[in-house]
Amino acid sequence: MNAPISGGAEQVFARFLDLERLTRAARTPAQLAYSLVNDGQALFGFRHAALLIAGKVQAVTGVSAVDPNAPFVAFVEQAVAQLFKLEVLKQARVIAQDVLSESIRADWQSLSAAQVFWLPLVDHQGEVFGGLWLARDLPWNPSEQVLLSQLGDTYSHAWLALQPRKPWRLRWTRKRQVALVALALLALLIPVRQSVLAPAEVVPLGGRVVAAPLDGVITEFLVKPNQVVKTGDLLLKFENTTLTAQADVSQRALGVAEAELKANSQRSFADAESSSKIDLLAARVEQKRAERDYARELLKRSEVRAERDGIAVFADAERWTGKPVQTGERLMEIADPNQAELRIELAVGDAIALEPGAQVSLFLDSDPLQRHQARLERSAYEAQPTAGGQLAYRLDANFDAAPPRIGLRGTAKIFGDRAPLALYLLRRPLAGLRQSVGL
Repeated sequence: MNAPISGGAEQVFARFLDLERLTRAARTPAQLAYSLVNDGQALFGFRHAALLIAGKVQAVTGVSAVDPNAPFVAFVEQAVAQLFKLEVLKQARVIAQDVLSESIRADWQSLSAAQVFWLPLVDHQGEVFGGLWLARDLPWNPSEQVLLSQLGDTYSHAWLALQPRKPWRLRWTRKRQVALVALALLALLIPVRQSVLAPAEVVPLGGRVVAAPLDGVITEFLVKPNQVVKTGDLLLKFENTTLTAQADVSQRALGVAEAELKANSQRSFADAESSSKIDLLAARVEQKRAERDYARELLKRSEVRAERDGIAVFADAERWTGKPVQTGERLMEIADPNQAELRIELAVGDAIALEPGAQVSLFLDSDPLQRHQARLERSAYEAQPTAGGQLAYRLDANFDAAPPRIGLRGTAKIFGDRAPLALYLLRRPLAGLRQSVGL
């Protein structure tokens, strides 16, 4: 397949027109690339052709998929890159081997044919965006070069019709790439406010904790979550059967002790032995009275009442009903609905330097489009495990305006001091690198 054009002028012209028709018939860049490197082989007799766009081989004769690491592909890209620097690729021409370096000439001898014609693809501004590397063993005669030059206009027009935008390698020249990198490096020095995200919850401010007053089992919850309560309202009851029995027994025991003391007091005038027991019996009466008072106090504690006005803050009554609790175990909280603060759990890995008064923005899960502003009030120095098993610092913040409803949860964004953008973006990777490598 290395013979030049042969046959009558009418036959050559017919082949040329058919080649232009096939070029315009392509519907995708892949079809056009295949046509450019294969359909002209019968007319021009080249051994192989390579289509390059923006310096990269897109198609090769007889190959369905181009391997970017193939020796021939690498050779053509290197040769075209060197010729582009010599500014010899702007026009259709025969390429001389002596203009290339010695290493590329050596590859030429083993990978390509001796006679190479370069057919550039030019855009509307006259800039070269690609071209065809056509190689065969016989020299290219003038008539073939004229036909190829005319065909190059058709190829360029067809390619621009399917891909009108300039390849990014040509849009972003070396100078533009260097300028973009420099601009990005300068942008990394721009000071920005550091910020972190952490889960947060609206909690009561200055609420009164209701704890279990005794060891026992809760039989009934008389309030519901977020119910308004007044001072003295009954909140919950403990199982009091045993306590009632103890109070009754202690009352009866006190009566027996008092009767025994009274009887001995009456006999003490005539019986010296009875007189000597009066002090002991009086002490026993006091003991039994104290036991009765304690039993009554426990019985009284079996009914827990509100000690202030507010709302009952707890999760679920069913969680406590019928469950044994210990003295001091937290059951609920009585809080003022108009007084609330924000409690934040800041993970140890996200911790940054924060000062009191730092700006905090809360985005509730129930209303993520509305921002609630707050100010950092205090932060814990020691991290503690959260319910999810993660170590976190506790932060408390006060709302600038009316607080949301107590119990709502969301995500808090805490703002710190200003720092370079590079530190803002690379803080976590740098911290991980120091922890793993120690640099």
